[in-house]
Amino acid sequence: MEMKVFGLFDISEVRVEDPGLKKVINLNPKLMLKSHGRIKWDPAREKVNVIERLINLLQVPGSRGKKHKIITGRITGKQAQCTKIVIDALKIIEKKTGENPLKILVKAIENGAPRDTVTTIEYGGARYPQTVDVSPRRRLNLVLRYIINGSYDKAFNKKATIVEALSKELMSAAEGSSESYAVSKRNDAEKQADAAR
Repeated sequence: MEMKVFGLFDISEVRVEDPGLKKVINLNPKLMLKSHGRIKWDPAREKVNVIERLINLLQVPGSRGKKHKIITGRITGKQAQCTKIVIDALKIIEKKTGENPLKILVKAIENGAPRDTVTTIEYGGARYPQTVDVSPRRRLNLVLRYIINGSYDKAFNKKATIVEALSKELMSAAEGSSESYAVSKRNDAEKQADAAR
């Protein structure tokens, strides 16, 4: 019998199409995605399942300036609560699309991961923007952060719950829609990079 994630979602048919992200997206089937920080020192975090990384980011989704404490103060560190949010969001995606929700998650990651970005180089006392390629590991880190931040923005002080917001963000990112926060952030970064070539 094939092992399923949380005993619900089959991971065997999910494929990563993006050649750059193939190596960094870990989709090993596990019943319970909780490493208890045992693989925290893996420098690439490649051993950590991508769904577990999404759950971990949902607990502390990076600093968002002064709003960060207001938005996420209560949830910080509640692993079981965040796991339930992700499971419920995946169930909603399955119900609405009729597809494997993990396929939608991988497609959303591929569509939202920026390929180019801008860095500043100093040359002769002047600073210039310079376009650089984004490493696969950083592409994954950025897109997971964007997905979570976009979900929080859609749910904070709004009628939608975080579960609905997360499922909507993943579905719109999988479609490549500009309604998705991750896709719009990627487009902005790549536009800036094109201008700085």
